[in-house]
Amino acid sequence: MENFEFVSPTHFVFGRDVEMQVGAKLAERGAKRVLLHFGGQSAVRSGLIDRVKASLAEAGVECVELGGVRPNPEITLVREGVAIAKREKIDWVLAVGGGSVIDSAKAIANGACIDCDVWELFETKRVNPQVLPIAVVLTIPAAGSEASKNTVISNDELGMKSGYANNFHRPKLAFMNPELTFTLPPFQTAAGVTDMFCHLLERFFDDVGAVPVTDNLNLSLMKTVRAEAPRVLADPGNYDARANIMWAGMLCHQGLAGAGRNEDWATHGMEHELSAYDTSITHGAGLAVLFPAWMEYVHGENPARFAQYGREVFGLTPTGDVEADALSAIDETRAFFMSLGMPTSLVELGICEDELEGAIERMLPTLRANKGDVFGSFKKLTMEDAANIYRLAL
Repeated sequence: MENFEFVSPTHFVFGRDVEMQVGAKLAERGAKRVLLHFGGQSAVRSGLIDRVKASLAEAGVECVELGGVRPNPEITLVREGVAIAKREKIDWVLAVGGGSVIDSAKAIANGACIDCDVWELFETKRVNPQVLPIAVVLTIPAAGSEASKNTVISNDELGMKSGYANNFHRPKLAFMNPELTFTLPPFQTAAGVTDMFCHLLERFFDDVGAVPVTDNLNLSLMKTVRAEAPRVLADPGNYDARANIMWAGMLCHQGLAGAGRNEDWATHGMEHELSAYDTSITHGAGLAVLFPAWMEYVHGENPARFAQYGREVFGLTPTGDVEADALSAIDETRAFFMSLGMPTSLVELGICEDELEGAIERMLPTLRANKGDVFGSFKKLTMEDAANIYRLAL
């Protein structure tokens, strides 16, 4: 087990109608004026924004609204939020939405407390201890951003998508009502499930070897996500299934599942370039395409690890041939993503064979800028390796 630090300051409020407690909980913590940050119109049409605003007003907490967060949130709106936060003397940022909204809120909370442009944090990766406190009303379980130290923001001008990790911007409050996810489109639900499952894969497959307590947490969560996903897709109003998915999504990326491990994150890094290249690509869908390709490319580093994963998560019976068992586990992973309705090739994402080499040529420079010349831990990858994995995913 590797040395590690683990920070988890988030107060979770979980269950039916918990969004009605937002105002009271924020007021208890001294909030006076919050930036209410959200995405498109679905949260408005559903009445959720009005319920949150009513809860704030009842508690005497003022709010300033900033909507319009897109999937793969972009730095321009973040900069607008930073300007509003400084001008309006905002003391909390309240995100109502999924990972994109929460990531945007984290970037705003950082930028509101520094004198330089917030994008500099994504370039330098320096730790910023001065951050506005953040609260979250979660509507899309997927990214785990409601409790994580991570945020990912796109910069369209640079054609870049970059992550920034900072324990100081972990949300202080997370309101999690599974009923808010009942009306999610099936594709969005499936993409979220894929993302959380891949968060576990990034942690389970690294260069450390066995860390039983963390390994078993990962494997248990994988089995739970795999079991609950078809229940949610078949019966979107199943409260217990939605609740299990929502809580698992948080645990998949809060950090506990990686304690004592180095973690890999090569595939997420490569997917960020993919969805920066084409911002219409949903993160979970991109991961569904790239992860099996990564697995095929690297499994030879430790096929026994893949065989163990296949036994524990998919119930595969050992054949005595570890290589064959590893490949079967990869096949099962691809089949699981397919069963959710996820794409399995870059072609399905709209990138044809004639376009691929040009796309790779555009993605590799920003991949290198974000990840370095060599990246990943399960197998150290070069830019040539990355190009080969993209080709394998075609």
